Amino acid sequence: MAQRKWSDMSGAQRFGVVAGGIVQVVLAGLAWSDLAHRPAKKVNGPKGVWAAVIAINYAGPIAYFIGGRKD
Repeated sequence: MAQRKWSDMSGAQRFGVVAGGIVQVVLAGLAWSDLAHRPAKKVNGPKGVWAAVIAINYAGPIAYFIGGRKD
């Protein structure tokens, strides 16, 4: 299957790609900010590992918010 080019997409598809990218960047930014300001004793595991995990698409920030923080 050939890869679609930006110019081949409709306006709605372009909007979806841009909106999805913005959501991903915002989620990662919030997770990294929370990780940076949270004391190490309130994080499940090493902070360096979580910093790397957060960089993984949507799954990383969601995993951090679900399992990386101690309340």
